Amino acid sequence: MQTYTTQMDAARKGIVTPEMEIVAKKECRTTEEIRQWVAEGKVAIPANKHHKCLNPEGVGSMLRTKINVNLGVSRDCKDYNIEMQKVMSAVNMGAEAIMDLSSHGNTQPFRQKLTHECPVMIGTVPVYDSVIHYQRDLAELTAQDFIDVVRLHAEDGVDFVTLHCGITRKTIEQIRKHKRKMNIVSRGGSLVFAWMSMTGNENPFYEHFDEICDICAEHDVTISLGDACRPGCLADATDVCQIEELVRLGELTKRAWAHNVQVMVEGPGHVPLNQVAANMEVQKSICMGAPFYVLGPLVTDIAPGYDHITAAIGGAVAAMSGAAFLCYVTPAEHLALPNVEDVKQGIVASKIAAHAADIAKGIPHARDIDDKMGDARRVLDWDAQFACALDPETAKAIRDARLPEDDHSDTCSMCGKFCAVRSMNKALAGEYIDIL
Repeated sequence: MQTYTTQMDAARKGIVTPEMEIVAKKECRTTEEIRQWVAEGKVAIPANKHHKCLNPEGVGSMLRTKINVNLGVSRDCKDYNIEMQKVMSAVNMGAEAIMDLSSHGNTQPFRQKLTHECPVMIGTVPVYDSVIHYQRDLAELTAQDFIDVVRLHAEDGVDFVTLHCGITRKTIEQIRKHKRKMNIVSRGGSLVFAWMSMTGNENPFYEHFDEICDICAEHDVTISLGDACRPGCLADATDVCQIEELVRLGELTKRAWAHNVQVMVEGPGHVPLNQVAANMEVQKSICMGAPFYVLGPLVTDIAPGYDHITAAIGGAVAAMSGAAFLCYVTPAEHLALPNVEDVKQGIVASKIAAHAADIAKGIPHARDIDDKMGDARRVLDWDAQFACALDPETAKAIRDARLPEDDHSDTCSMCGKFCAVRSMNKALAGEYIDIL
């Protein structure tokens, strides 16, 4: 008989859940360590009771850095079959979470398909779905309408919901007064801002936060506190609007924890490289170590078409400095809805950033695969190298397309017989080293 409501409730009661046991095994940690961190809010295990096929993961700075993949249809790109191809590709490549950001059509069947078939964490942004669900313009929606969509998503089995609770009526005046270069670039944040501006009402996600926490506690949905005021360009990074919202998110974190609701806190955004680590430290302090979930961050504004690289640079530093969860960025960022290849490129870039950070943080066994790669390269064992590769298919395809001459096929076409590894192996074995 289950005697707890959420993972946090169980942890605080001294109960080790099956999900905690799975996470402990994956992370090479003890179940007691995981239970304690969940109880303290430093680790979240997003695991909706209705998501029966979930293979749970822990999100926290002391665990392996996780990555999220944003997907979903829009008015201009509305093929759910293509989105499912992206989902399966993302899962196969090691993404730990999928966020369904659909903003067109009947979204519920796709969302339910994800929670019935997808083994990774599923997240949504209910405010996107509100206009679509009710088929009414934004200004015609009521506070209760927004809350009811949160409940709908919880009942559908999503593991975490992004709620832009930290933007309030005061933010409207701040945005007008401080004259940000990019204003608000958060899609959800802009919708809440627009609704408040048109109706004159307070943010319903802030005003009715306790009721929302009760819904999340009932279904064990983790709240991802959205950063409506995240910087959309370097000029807006770490400004008054961003930091004041973060302070409010810290207050809301305490309120959610009082309901035994797990919390993640979302962060920037576009941040100069020299400010990334400081942003992580500020969040950890203000939000009491709650897992930090960052978009990138992107460290320059001038690389459309290559923003998966700018995000990977920022993501590696962010995760090394305390971020727990990286939202991937694709080459299509700022330009278009990503296609299947964009999704792959974004995942690979984020996985590299996450893995590099885990090595830097000393996460248990994070470097094991790198050491195996070193062993395989030393003996020029190509199959073993491919087995260690993050993307074996691409690595093998590149080599196969440009094979060296037959008489030295143990090397590659870059160096041929000038190969340093080949020469050293022969020299240390006392063999003659032929170069021509």
